[in-house]
Amino acid sequence: MTTTDVISPDLKTVLRRLKLSRMLDTLPERLTLARQQKMPHQDLLLQVLSDEVARRDSLAVTLRVHKAHLDPTMRLDNWDATAKVTLDRALLNELATLRFLDAHAHVTIVGPVGVGKTFVAHALGHIACRRGASVLAVRTDQMLKTLKHARLDNSYEAELRKLVAVDLLILDDFAIDVIDAVESRDLYDLLLERYRTSSVIVTSNRGPDEWLATFADPVRAQSAIDRFTSNAYDLVIDGESYRPRLKPRLAKEAKERSR
Repeated sequence: MTTTDVISPDLKTVLRRLKLSRMLDTLPERLTLARQQKMPHQDLLLQVLSDEVARRDSLAVTLRVHKAHLDPTMRLDNWDATAKVTLDRALLNELATLRFLDAHAHVTIVGPVGVGKTFVAHALGHIACRRGASVLAVRTDQMLKTLKHARLDNSYEAELRKLVAVDLLILDDFAIDVIDAVESRDLYDLLLERYRTSSVIVTSNRGPDEWLATFADPVRAQSAIDRFTSNAYDLVIDGESYRPRLKPRLAKEAKERSR
């Protein structure tokens, strides 16, 4: 019968003072395994510290995802490959490498309602978080409303800095509604600030050639859109709505549907 090693109170105290108390969750099992395998002390130390590094890395990713407002379910490994949608798989694979992020390029994800545009955008956000990048996902109309309110209490510059500072900004439902002159200027300022310095992913039901008509200020719009589209990858998704596949189902129903 195998018994796990008992951790002494003194060791527990030292680990807590070093803020390594979470190592106590796995340390008894690691000590037992090391004794059974006659593991050198250096290898044991490397193993338990590696466990702690992995735990902290995982926690850091979780915190980045939460701070980014990413949907936790929208990851590429959760994408239903049987969905009746068409897209450039080679381009999606290229985007998943995040080379566009390294190059400070942008991404437009365009298609009709429900085909998975937001899903893909958030999935790329998850990959960026795992790589240590800062990400923020917002709905475009809510972002513009926040900036407009910020003008009233003199916090506009601070709010704009938040949007400019992140490595990857995801603007969902871009250019859906007509935007007024103030909102046009805000988008102009934002896209100009991020031009060739950091990346933006936008999802939209409209193609880039239709965006200009939604801006109240055509001069600023033309300038901002030209800069954005000249430095952006275009991913077009078409087909049936993906949303029914995200609908909660009973386990039995989900199993039958996957056959």
